[in-house]
Parts: sequence; structure tokens; C-alpha cells
Amino acid sequence: MSITLTDQDKSTLRTAAYGAVALLVAADATGSPHKVATAGSLALSSATGSVGHVLAAKSKDIELNGKSVAELADHVLPALTAAMILLQKQDPAEADNFRSTIGVAIEAANRAHKGQPSPTMADMTRKITAALDAA
Repeated sequence: MSITLTDQDKSTLRTAAYGAVALLVAADATGSPHKVATAGSLALSSATGSVGHVLAAKSKDIELNGKSVAELADHVLPALTAAMILLQKQDPAEADNFRSTIGVAIEAANRAHKGQPSPTMADMTRKITAALDAA
């Protein structure tokens, strides 16, 4: 199935994906936010399919505004749901690809430091997963 995404759709996908990583960085209580950001971003850059092409594109349309984690979450979590809805309408396989890509980024970010994810990172992971499942 062919997938056609507008510039706004692509912006939503990028904002959702990179925003999920930003939320995990903000929730990292270990003091290694650069490791979390690097691991999560590398996971996103290794995505394939239409989602991979959108995430790999050089763009300045990623909207990660907010002066607090709450403000960032207010923007990113709905973007995750919106991304899933628009992909499910066009190509359910790409929706699954997006969900899987975000899952890999979450896992990579959580493994960026030794030991279990902190309680705040685990909670943020649940919120990100819930936003993906809300579609």
C-alpha cells in the first residue's frame, strides 16, 4: 500500500518520535541525559520503511516547545496518538512500524545507563505507550 503524507503529517511524526525521546531524557533521574538522548535518537535514525524516511529527513519542523516536562508532554503525547491515527488510516503496517520504532527508542533510552530504568523513566514509558495505544 502506498502512503501519502503531507508536510504537516511528517512534522507530526517527527515531533512525536523525537518528542518521545525528549520526554525520556527529561524523566532520566540518573544524571546521564546525553546517553539517553543519544541512544534514543540512534534508534530513531535506524528506522526503516516510510517512517524511517520521514524520521531521517533533515528538517526544522520538530516542535518540542515547553518550559516544563508537563508542557512538553502536553504537546508530545497527543502527537504520538495523532501519528498512530494518521498512519493506521493510510497503512496499518506503517502504523505498526512506527509503534515498533518508538518501542525500540524507548528500550534503547532505558538501557542507556546501568541497572533498571528509574521510576520516573518507567512512568514516562507507560505514558508514551498509552499515547500510542490511544489510537
